[in-house]
Amino acid sequence: MNKIERRIYSVSEITSAIKGLLEEQFPFIWVSGEISNFRIPSSGHCYFTLKDAGSQISGVLFKGQSRSLNFDLKDGISILGLGRISVYEPRGTYQIIFEYIEPKGIGELQVAFEQLKKKLFDEGLFDEGEKLPLPFLPKKISVITSPTGAVVHDILHVTHRRFPDMPIEIVPVKVQGDGAERDIADALCLLNSRMGTEVIILARGGGSLEDLKAFNSESVARAIFASTIPVVSAVGHEIDYTICDFVADLRAPTPSAAAEMVVPVKRELVLKHVELLSHLKRNLTRHVVRQKDRLEELTNRLVHPKKRIQDLRLRLDDITDRMIRSIFSLLHQKQDRLVWRKKSLMTNNPLQLVANNKEILYQNINILFKLIQLTILQHRSTLREYVAQLYTLSPMAVLKRGYSITRTIPRADTVRDPDTVFIEQELEIILEKGILICRVERKSADGKKDL
Repeated sequence: MNKIERRIYSVSEITSAIKGLLEEQFPFIWVSGEISNFRIPSSGHCYFTLKDAGSQISGVLFKGQSRSLNFDLKDGISILGLGRISVYEPRGTYQIIFEYIEPKGIGELQVAFEQLKKKLFDEGLFDEGEKLPLPFLPKKISVITSPTGAVVHDILHVTHRRFPDMPIEIVPVKVQGDGAERDIADALCLLNSRMGTEVIILARGGGSLEDLKAFNSESVARAIFASTIPVVSAVGHEIDYTICDFVADLRAPTPSAAAEMVVPVKRELVLKHVELLSHLKRNLTRHVVRQKDRLEELTNRLVHPKKRIQDLRLRLDDITDRMIRSIFSLLHQKQDRLVWRKKSLMTNNPLQLVANNKEILYQNINILFKLIQLTILQHRSTLREYVAQLYTLSPMAVLKRGYSITRTIPRADTVRDPDTVFIEQELEIILEKGILICRVERKSADGKKDL
């Protein structure tokens, strides 16, 4: 039996072969699915999983291709993309490297429009509190639009029909195509830096979402929001809405409607002026007549100044007399009260009280001194008696009468009983005028000797 030769492949060889087959078989393909596990590491490339109901595959969109997207990739959205299948050999996994991606079921521009709309809304660019009021009668109007379109003629026609003398400035810009966003934003910044106009109309005719791309851009929206001059958005037809319509201070459904909103009718203003002037004259005349009647009434009621002065003089004299009497009466009362206070003060003169109390103090001191002397004498006499009694009881008084005190040596115990000493013991005998040291030779007690 012939031996079959075995072909042994390495892992790298198998992976390389699979890579060649896949990349050759599927050079560029269109694929659709739902994004999940979306992430962007520090490299800036987009990594995600593309899945459907039955399977999933890894996907990559490099940083350079992701910059051209007008919408944000995120988990949960369905996409349609063009890419090529590639095998990542170190891991043995295959993936799709996308070159182009668009939302599935909805246009890319519409997705970008909705995402930018939500972003600017969250930042507060659509808040009504940020809107600027339009001037009642602008001194100058600036229109940012294409100089070749019908929009300019519509706005000029409506403006001159309503207010022939209204100054209008046309700022020519590109309204679609490359560079349109920059032109519009620069025009807004230019008008704000010059500060020579009171209202700006941003206008163009209708068109597709692609045609209105510049008016749905973030740079134009932020330039409108930053404008200190009121901006009226008149982009497209009545059914068309752009980002500029939401950010602008006022939206007009058409450019002609924008001119009607900004420019009042001069003839109506003249008629209103005449009407107000007539109304003012009538009211002023009526007011003058009322004031004249009031003046005549007050004149009739007015007393002659000379008589009024005489009456006031009499009243002044009366008040002066009453004031003088009141002052003298008050002075007399104060004088009487002063005399009474003076007498009361003299009666209670502190110096007199001090003198009286000083005399009483001297008397009390003498009495106290005598009581102290008497007390000392009494205690001195009592002390002598106590001393005499104490001396009588003193042992020294007994010694003067010839008695002596015998004590043991060295404890100095007083000897009262012969039994407390022993033969040959030395004793101390205290006399009136000295001390004797003796030795016991014999003892006797109760008539007994030589104990």
